[in-house]
Amino acid sequence: MPFGIGPLELIIVLVIVLVIFGPKRLPGLGRSLGTGMREFKDSISGKDQEGKKDEAPTESDRIERTADAPAAKDAEAKAAEEKVLGDRRS
Repeated sequence: MPFGIGPLELIIVLVIVLVIFGPKRLPGLGRSLGTGMREFKDSISGKDQEGKKDEAPTESDRIERTADAPAAKDAEAKAAEEKVLGDRRS
């Protein structure tokens, strides 16, 4: 007698999973399972290493990052200050 998984067994397993996790968590579980399988496949095939460059960042990349950093900090500081002032006014 073969021990293959038929359509009836799949339906039973899906109903059990639906009862255990509920309909709200099922899409998230499927998404995380698919992402994990994709990452595993990419790590086995070596596809992940081919897409990445091992080059060091250039001087212009460093200048762009350091130029953007103070502006982002200033924006965060202004937002925090406005939030505090707004709380005090209320």
